[in-house]
Amino acid sequence: MMKASMVLDRAYTIGRIDPRIYGSFIEHLGRAVYGGIYEPGHPTADANGFRRDVIDLVRALDVPVTRYPGGNFVSGFNWEDSVGPRDQRKHRLDLAWFTTETNEVGMHEFIDWCKQANTAPMYAINLGTRGVEQARDVVEYANHKSGSFFSDLRIKNGAKEPFGIKLWCLGNEMDGPWQIGHKTAVEYGRIANESAKAMKWVDPSIELIACGSSSSEMKTFGDWELTMLDECYDNVDYVSLHRYYGNPTGDTRSFLARSVDLDSFIKTVAAICDSVGGKKHRKKKLNLSFDEWNVWYHSREQDNEVWKRDKWGRALPLLEDIYNFEDALLVGAMLITFLRNADRVKIACLAQLVNVIAPIMTKNGGGAWAQTIYWPLKHASEFGRGTALRAIVDTPVYDCKDYEGVPELDATATQADDGSVTIFAVNRSKDEPVHLTVDLRGFAGLANVTHQVLHHDDVNAVNTEQNPGNVRPVTGNGGTLDGGKLDIDIPALSWNVIRLSA
Repeated sequence: MMKASMVLDRAYTIGRIDPRIYGSFIEHLGRAVYGGIYEPGHPTADANGFRRDVIDLVRALDVPVTRYPGGNFVSGFNWEDSVGPRDQRKHRLDLAWFTTETNEVGMHEFIDWCKQANTAPMYAINLGTRGVEQARDVVEYANHKSGSFFSDLRIKNGAKEPFGIKLWCLGNEMDGPWQIGHKTAVEYGRIANESAKAMKWVDPSIELIACGSSSSEMKTFGDWELTMLDECYDNVDYVSLHRYYGNPTGDTRSFLARSVDLDSFIKTVAAICDSVGGKKHRKKKLNLSFDEWNVWYHSREQDNEVWKRDKWGRALPLLEDIYNFEDALLVGAMLITFLRNADRVKIACLAQLVNVIAPIMTKNGGGAWAQTIYWPLKHASEFGRGTALRAIVDTPVYDCKDYEGVPELDATATQADDGSVTIFAVNRSKDEPVHLTVDLRGFAGLANVTHQVLHHDDVNAVNTEQNPGNVRPVTGNGGTLDGGKLDIDIPALSWNVIRLSA
C-alpha cells in the first residue's frame, strides 16, 4: 500500500468558491432540448412539456447556472426566432450540427425551465452572423422593465417581469475555423468590445464573458487571448476556456493525468489576463469562465453514421457519449483542479447536461438515469461550497506517455461555512490503495468522519436504463480521527469524498 499525507489549516486558503463552478450547459444540439429536458407526451411531462424526471435529476445536482442556447449553434442563431407564438416561429437549418431547428423551445420556455430546475440562465449571443445591434436588442428584450420596443414585445409575449439574465457569453469559440462567422482575434476583440459597451449601456448590472481559445491545442492559443483582450479588456468580466479529453487508445494512466494539462491551461490564461491588465495599467482583474469542459470521444463514429442516415433531421441523437467508470475519475480530477484554482475560475459549465456528452441520459418515452460522471459533479456541488483550502499534499508520483511526475493521489479540500471540512481525492493507481494521513490540528472540534467512494473493478463499466446503479457511490471505511490526525485508506482507482464535521 502506498502512503501519502496532507496538511490542512484554516489559515491556508485559496479563496471563496463561486458556486457557479458547478454549472452546466444546454445547447440546441442533439437531444439536449427535444427529448432531453422537453418531451411533450412523456409520462412525466408537465403542462409545459418539460420532463419532471429530468428536472428531479438536475435539482439533485444543484446546478447554479446553465449556459444556453450554444455552443456552435449560437453562431447562426437569430434570437428573435425563439420568441412569440410557437406556431409562428421559423424553422431554420442549423449549419453547426446539420439539423433542423424548430424553435419550439425558445427563450421564454428556457427561462421557465430554469425556474423549475433551480438554476439561473447564462445566455450566449450570436457574434458569428450577427453583431452589436442584436446584442443590444436581446438584452433590452430580456432585462429592461418596460416602455421600449423590445421590452414591450417581451410583455406582449407573456412575460411582464424582466428575465434578469445576469451572465452573458459574447459568442462562442470564435477562434475556431469550424465556427460560422469565424473571426481573427482583432476582429473578434473589436466586435466583442462594441457589443459589450452597448449591452452594459442597456443594463449595467450584467457580467460578460469574452471568448478565449477553444482549447490549449489551438495554434493561435495565447496570441488569441493577448490580441482580443487588448481590444476588449475594459468592458468584459471573464475570459472563457474550453477543454475536452478522450481516451481512444485505452491508456488509463495517461488519461487520468489529463488534469495536469488542465491546470497548466488555467494558469497560462490567468497569466495572460494579468499581463494585458498590466500593459494597460489597470487595477481590474479578469477571472475565468471554464464554460465547456468534459470527456468527449465515445460518440464520434456514431455521429457520422447519424448524419449519413438523417442529415437535417430534428433532434438527431448526436454526441451521446456513454460514460464509463474511468471517465468519472477524470471528471472528478478536473473538479479538483477547478477547486485548486478557485481564486481565478469563477464559472465552469460541464458540457452538457442531458443526453449530449452529459451526466444525465434519457430514452424518448422512457426513463432518465445518471451516468457515471454524474456522481463526482453531484458530490462537488453538494459539499464543495465555502472556502477552497490550500492543501499541502505529499504523494508518490508516476510517469506516463505525456506527463512526468503525475501525483498518484490527486486531492484537495474545502471548508464549508458551518466549519465542516471535505476532502476530495482521486487515486489514479490501477493496483494500489493509498493510506492517507491528514493533519487537521488547525481545525478544532472535528469529530465525525464519513467516507463515500466511487469505484468499480472494470474501468469500462457504465450505467444504463436497465442498470442505472451499476456505477454509484458506496460507503467507505471512514478511517480513524485521533488527536487532530485522520488516517484513511483510499482504494485503488477511486473517487472519494471524506467529510469531517463537529
